[in-house]
Amino acid sequence: MIYWVYAAMLAFFLYLQFSSGGLGGQRSYDATWHQVEQMLKRGDVENIVVVNNQYAEVFLKTDRIYADSAYEALRNPDGHSNTKFYVYKFLTLESFQQDVRKAQWDSKVADTAGKSVWAKKAIMDAPTVEPVPETRKNFWENGFFSMLIWIVFSILLMMWIFRGLCRGPMGGPGGMGGMFSFGKSKAQLYDKDTKVNTTFKDVAGLDEAKEEIMEIVDFLKNPKRYTSLGGKIPKGALLVGPPGTGKTLLAKAVAGEAQVPFFSISGSDFVEMFVGVGASRVRDLFRSAKEKSPCIIFIDEIDAIGRARGKNAFTGGNDERENTLNQLLTEMDGFGSNSGVIILAATNRAEILDRALLRPGRFDRQINVELPELEERKAIFKVHLKPIKLSDSVDVDFLAKQTPGFSGADIANVCNEAALIAARHQKQQVEKQDFLEAIDRIVGGLERRSKIISADEKKVIAYHEAGHAAVSWMLPNAHPLVKVTIVPRGKSLGAAWYLPEERQITTLEQMQDEMKATLGGRASEEVVFGQISTGALNDLEKVTKQAYAMVAYYGMNDKVGTLSYYDSSGEQECAFGKPYSEKTAETIDAEGRGLIASSYEEAKRILRENREKLDRLAALLIEREVMFREDLETIFGKRPGEDTPAHPDEVQPEKTTAE
Repeated sequence: MIYWVYAAMLAFFLYLQFSSGGLGGQRSYDATWHQVEQMLKRGDVENIVVVNNQYAEVFLKTDRIYADSAYEALRNPDGHSNTKFYVYKFLTLESFQQDVRKAQWDSKVADTAGKSVWAKKAIMDAPTVEPVPETRKNFWENGFFSMLIWIVFSILLMMWIFRGLCRGPMGGPGGMGGMFSFGKSKAQLYDKDTKVNTTFKDVAGLDEAKEEIMEIVDFLKNPKRYTSLGGKIPKGALLVGPPGTGKTLLAKAVAGEAQVPFFSISGSDFVEMFVGVGASRVRDLFRSAKEKSPCIIFIDEIDAIGRARGKNAFTGGNDERENTLNQLLTEMDGFGSNSGVIILAATNRAEILDRALLRPGRFDRQINVELPELEERKAIFKVHLKPIKLSDSVDVDFLAKQTPGFSGADIANVCNEAALIAARHQKQQVEKQDFLEAIDRIVGGLERRSKIISADEKKVIAYHEAGHAAVSWMLPNAHPLVKVTIVPRGKSLGAAWYLPEERQITTLEQMQDEMKATLGGRASEEVVFGQISTGALNDLEKVTKQAYAMVAYYGMNDKVGTLSYYDSSGEQECAFGKPYSEKTAETIDAEGRGLIASSYEEAKRILRENREKLDRLAALLIEREVMFREDLETIFGKRPGEDTPAHPDEVQPEKTTAE
């Protein structure tokens, strides 16, 4: 209601500023000299008051006001009162007085025409209206008081503006100490009034992660079960995993299951251009959390403020981000007690977080949220397929086998894309082929059949992709190729699609065979045409990274030895020097080139020995543009070491090799 008070004060001051009637209830009308002159000549003027030698107030006779229609504006509803007048602003008082006397004299002279001597004498001796000077001291027109009033009003107006700008994140007043809410936490509060509907039933897969999280939720619901045995609630839990695996969704499920206040905020919300704001927001967040204890705080993308201190070579140790992190560390496990406040955080870059943030007593638990396995993908598909109208041809087991390496977000995108494709073709239900096209589009990109490709380029692309297919088919440890196409997709002119094994470790022989299959496209160009093209850019990038990883990271080289220069802690991320000598760097370069060269020669050897089959495969690819596993089996026979062919439905584009 304070805003209505401010509005009333504003209206009152504006009235005093712009009204000319004052507080007496009188009302005035501006008049010209010609109007005043006519009033004087007709004898309608009762008196004239000169105010402060600045203007004249002309009052008329009451009977004349109600007798003459020209004065209708001065009439009052009661029919007899006289509270209105005319105002005339003159230049000088002397000239105004002379004009008043002259107008009345001229009126008398005109009235004496044709009259007797005694009548003329009576007319000329009749009293005239003389301007009466009057000095007024109006409190509201006093310069000092007027200025004082406007100063007070300006202060109240600024307080009103600041009151709105300083309002807290949950709607409470922020006060002058939190001006513009810079120091206030931006966390969104979910409680009984803003209930979250997501529960653990909506989170498919992630069984181990849900088990860890559910224990924390159960502690908040039934604390006596644990405290009676001397147990203490964990201070915090860190969700770590690749993007799209469901970390934020798991936190939403916690908010829906816990039935306690839940504060949600992003790590970037603490970062501000003003010094000290981040630390102030951390303090305000924990202050609000303590008031609503027991509760949960969820910080998404905590690496925005939790990066290890002192790792940035271009800033000092006292920058804003580090101040924010220091305050967070203090609030989590400082001298004060935060009993009943549990912190959840999510990141996909746990290796760059500060060690002090990960120690016991702060984030007691690190929960890995990994890419879903086959059974978990089935459960995720079942969740996302519920709102979709499916045909009988759609099999969840089949879809799960087609999506190895897909995250939960990828699977949701596949389901949505399949529904859009079916709608685009005006289908009543989403069919199996729609899901296959959706997977192809997500992995390889949109088909570009309108792209103009010459016959010679098409032949080169066909032999390139046929080379991938032939080499991967002849190597037992390579991923089985299940589809190859020369239809442009995305930025690639052709693509080879594989069905990778879901394995946790990879042997040296498997990595070497994968390198040979990747180099099969470039090798095919050289074997068939005697020249090479730029189409193998993606292949070369992939094998180069893989070769250097084998030598420098995995210890798979005799000359470098069983050493690994991989930095899992991220401490050398900003380092200018390498963790090995120049001589070792030369050895790594030489051995990496050697691995690639030997794989390339082996790929060429395989293609030369199977040149006739390669030509048949390329010709068929030029004719059809798309080939599947059964076509390769018809030309090359069964793969080495494979007794029974895989079911033709089990075709999965794990990753394209963009040319």
